Amino acid sequence: MEQVKCFIPETLEEALRIRRETGATVLAGGSDLMVANSIGAGVTPAFKGDVLIITNLKELKGIRALPDGSVEIGACTTSAEIARSPIAPELLKDAASRMGAIALRNSATIGGNIGNASPKGDMPQPLILMDAEVVLTSVDGERRMLVDDYIIATKKTALREDEIITKVIIPKQDFTHIFFRKIGMRRANAISKLTLSAAATVRDGVVVDFRASSGAAGPKVARSRKAEELLIGKKVSELHTCKEEFLDAWNAVISPHAMPEYRRNTTRRMLAFFIDALEAGHAPGRVDIQE
Repeated sequence: MEQVKCFIPETLEEALRIRRETGATVLAGGSDLMVANSIGAGVTPAFKGDVLIITNLKELKGIRALPDGSVEIGACTTSAEIARSPIAPELLKDAASRMGAIALRNSATIGGNIGNASPKGDMPQPLILMDAEVVLTSVDGERRMLVDDYIIATKKTALREDEIITKVIIPKQDFTHIFFRKIGMRRANAISKLTLSAAATVRDGVVVDFRASSGAAGPKVARSRKAEELLIGKKVSELHTCKEEFLDAWNAVISPHAMPEYRRNTTRRMLAFFIDALEAGHAPGRVDIQE
């Protein structure tokens, strides 16, 4: 059996060189990869190739506000750090704060959660709603693309063999109303059965922006810009006239597999609740379902 090499670079430049030369699997927090390669309790995981550990790279840590109002998050920033950040968008903080157990949130990174490309991943769901971009870096330079384009399908991404996810850029958000809901088998430490984010911007009684995204509802996070357009430009007092058309259009993005009726019906009820709250004149801020 061929021995697997483990590289622990001290700089991003060194990491990119190793990635180009060896094609080693990139590991940050390891919360997904260690499980995926596990062969039993108490046994060293069986990686099929070399491993590049980037956990300690300072260049990939931190959350920064940029001059244009966008937020930059280093790929090795943990979900716990995002959850307590004063400048991270609220929808992303909601997702990060509900991601597994406390120990996992202190190790799992935003780059790893995106790179794992699981439809049940917590952070890609609000990132796709917010039109966030992922920055992919290689020895040759950087390229940027929407997280929605980067994640192609379950466990399939647009990452090239010599690239590393280095940061996430979230455009400035000016939503007046937001909604987030995660459904699992229990309130804490649960893998998502279904998640939903929704956001709207209402000005002078008119919906000038409306977005929604749903996780664990198909091979990747579901979002329908075509459906969103049905509500944009409408007066909030008239939302009831196009609500059913919007909800019917949204049904088309929910996978026909894996409890489709449950996912469709639950998502429909949550979206209807959010739309009804807007029409009822809900105060700006978070819209919550009272239990």
